[in-house]
Order: sequence, then structure tokens, then C-alpha cells
Amino acid sequence: MKARLTPQGLRLGLRTYPCSIGRGGLSATKREGDGATPTGLHRVAELWYRPDRLAKPAPWARPIGPGDLWCDAPDHPDYNLHVRAPFSASHEKLRRADPLYDLVLVLDWNWPDARPGLGSAIFIHQWRRAHFPTEGCIALRRDHLRDIARKLAPGSEVEVPPLSAF
Repeated sequence: MKARLTPQGLRLGLRTYPCSIGRGGLSATKREGDGATPTGLHRVAELWYRPDRLAKPAPWARPIGPGDLWCDAPDHPDYNLHVRAPFSASHEKLRRADPLYDLVLVLDWNWPDARPGLGSAIFIHQWRRAHFPTEGCIALRRDHLRDIARKLAPGSEVEVPPLSAF
């Protein structure tokens, strides 16, 4: 199954789910820290979830534990990869106090063989509130995210067309 970003939201099959994108809009020249959602054809690489907050959404989902992190340090060999604490380079915690990363689909943007500075941690995750921008990810309402996670499999395509397509 393939998902496609549209002006109305993330389209999957016959349904369109309202979503948020990066505060920097869409970009064909994504850079670390620009807040943009990268355009292109991405694939779902991994699925992570908080087992203390929700049931396993799919057989291939991996549990997020207290030491799970994502490296966002462009000068580190583990840039744009899952790492474990303790980890001294710049990173994001996957196990957050808020619910944003309770369920995370990792897209293959600049992954797994990352080029320094081209952006990291491009996920599909829960939004803060309706249409509140992200740091470059695609974010959805919790129940919509769970529905999508059940339907997408490893390797599923997520198309983010260029702004000119809107």
C-alpha cells in the first residue's frame, strides 16, 4: 500500500487523514535543522511503539525502551540511526514524556547510510494538536496514526510530492 501527501492530508487507499508537516514546509534540498519535510518517494523502514502506553500495532513493531535514542549529530558515525543510552552525541529521546513518539514510523530519508547534514529523524508520528507544524516529520491524530501503522508494512511507499504539485 502506498501513502501520498496531498494538500488535504496523507492519503492512504481511499482515505485522507489530516496531517501536519514541517514548519519549514516542503523541501527538495532538506538540511539538518531546517524544519522542512523532505520531498520524494520514501519507504517505511521501521515501526516503534511504547508498550507501556499502547498495544503492539503490527507484528513487526519494535518496543521503545527507556534507553532508546535517535542520533541527530551530523558529525557522528551513528548519524540518523537508532542508538542506546548512554550516548554523548546530540540525539532525540524516543521515549518521551509527551505522547508524540508513542508510535513512530521511521522513513528512509537519508537512512541507513546517512550523509552528514542532510537531515535526520524523519518520522510519521502523533501531532501535538491539529496542524501544529513539526521539525520536518509528518504528524497525525493518534487514532489516525494507529490506523496507518496497521496498514503500512516495511517498504511501503510514502510519496511527498514537490510543492509545485500542490
